[in-house]
Amino acid sequence: MTDPSTASGVEARQLLPTATGRQTWAALRTELARLPVLSAVAGTLLVAASATGLVAPWVLGRLVDDVIAGTDTPQVVAWAGVIAGAAVLAGLLTAAGAAVAARLGETVLARLRERVLDRALHLPSATLERAGTGDLVARAGDDVAVVTNVIATSGPAFLGATLSVVLTALGLFALDWRLGIAGLAAAPAYALALRWYLKRSVPYYARERVATGERTQATAEALRGSATVRAYRMEDTHVARIAARSGVARDLSLEIFGLFTRFGLRINRSEFVGLAAVLLAGFLLVREDLSTVGAATTAALYFHRLFNPIGLLLFESDSVLQAGASLARLVGVTTLPDTASPVSRHPARPERPEPAALEVTVAQHRYDDGPVVLRDIALRLAPGERVALVGASGAGKSTLAGIIAGIVEPSQGSVRLRGVPLADLGEHQLRREIALISQEVHVFAGPLAEDLRLADPDATDAELTRALDLVGATGWLRTLPDGLATAVGEGGRQLTAAQSQHLALARLVLADPAVAVLDEATAEAGSAGARDLDRAAVAATEGRTTLVVAHRLSQAATADRIVVLDQGRVAEHGTHAELLAAGGGYSNLWRSWRTPGPVPPPARENTERIQDQSHPKVGAPGTFPDRPATTRLRG
Repeated sequence: MTDPSTASGVEARQLLPTATGRQTWAALRTELARLPVLSAVAGTLLVAASATGLVAPWVLGRLVDDVIAGTDTPQVVAWAGVIAGAAVLAGLLTAAGAAVAARLGETVLARLRERVLDRALHLPSATLERAGTGDLVARAGDDVAVVTNVIATSGPAFLGATLSVVLTALGLFALDWRLGIAGLAAAPAYALALRWYLKRSVPYYARERVATGERTQATAEALRGSATVRAYRMEDTHVARIAARSGVARDLSLEIFGLFTRFGLRINRSEFVGLAAVLLAGFLLVREDLSTVGAATTAALYFHRLFNPIGLLLFESDSVLQAGASLARLVGVTTLPDTASPVSRHPARPERPEPAALEVTVAQHRYDDGPVVLRDIALRLAPGERVALVGASGAGKSTLAGIIAGIVEPSQGSVRLRGVPLADLGEHQLRREIALISQEVHVFAGPLAEDLRLADPDATDAELTRALDLVGATGWLRTLPDGLATAVGEGGRQLTAAQSQHLALARLVLADPAVAVLDEATAEAGSAGARDLDRAAVAATEGRTTLVVAHRLSQAATADRIVVLDQGRVAEHGTHAELLAAGGGYSNLWRSWRTPGPVPPPARENTERIQDQSHPKVGAPGTFPDRPATTRLRG
């Protein structure tokens, strides 16, 4: 549902919320509290692994003192055995702790991902329309991948490094408080380095995630509207837009890498300061007989042992910060209000809604700060009335259809169903009362019956067959090897464009709404199945209040009433006969459609041909409702 005006412009998106640091930590604590045993086991193993790592430096210090004291060889061998045993045990505990911690993290992420998906599937249509699918896809795809990578690789190591730093620092003070204080000389240098890095990098990571979402949005829009893009020769415009947004993301990544490199130099300087301070303090203490050579050796080894954990903490903070930014975006989705009602989670077959009157009033509508795309619209669809919406591309047909369906909230105006504003119905009731079918039909992977039951989970096989029969799909249904049990979609039987539209119309029959909005729902049929799909659409909407965005004048001619849009305004409305008699734009368009024009010049022959001479698309590039359009012929 894309108007060229919006397809060719870049409007500011109202992105989905991002959680604060407090909200993110609260969500993590809540999920960890749901897994107390696994959390306790992971914590115990990681602490034990870090504590075991302190054994080797301590034993080496004792060994130095024993050698100076002239100990015998068996004692040296015994100490060596202790060191080897401690190393093996530390390795086993580290591996076990990392595995359990990764399992804990993956479980927490899986539950969080389920909550994100649950909220995403129950997002109000207007909210998703404003945010754009790119932001949501980036969160459910890229952000989840970033968090998953950290949990599976650097996450457990990061936790282990944190514990190693804490326990080693305690061990250094336990060895000799003066040596511990000497080691703290490196703390200011580390802190300044980290402060320098965080101050500059954190904003970059937040901007990088947003840039990724914008790049995904630009790509999704171009692919989703590929037919419109090609029709209006906007390939270069969209490629340039994607390149620009990719360039923003690339430049941010390069700037972050530059910061990261300079951060590494500051870490090396901090390590030098700390180790030099410990060695100098040890030398002075040994010279004054306030400490032994073995203790000084142990202290130096302890501090040297901190190089890797501290370096890992600081360097992996790069990944952790990215994961934190991604996690905040995921948690932000879960903070959205839960619009799913108990009925929608456990659906029961409701009473069929009666055909309803629909009143639409739009003083004006614009997308964010863009130009006005609709103005002075006042329509009433009587119960059971079938209204066709006709106009050139960019006239605002799809926007008006989205407003009527409750997908788009008008900037100034309202839509009332049975006298009740759509905003007061609630998302579940709104979707129960009004159904929208566009030309973008998705066939879900799995058995055909399950695909149909998305509209009515309680429908029997007989009811599914009747719905398909009503829309004229039983012909190809009989050709399926397993009938309703045949797998369709990705990995299964690939349905044609016309069959996919049959499927969508059958879902409409099963959903049984009071109001149906068909936004070029049969546009992809081509000439072969155009009439069949038009008949199927009429059958599926029989008895319902229906708005049809007509892309063929044959659809408009059979409607109870026709509304012609021109530059966002209602230019004329009435029955087919009344509009022909009025001699206005619709009459001109009808006559130009019925009267073949000259064959276009060879140079433009290939780019201006259409699929169906007898069913030209209203609003195709170069056709307008207020003047005759040249009928394009096949070359």
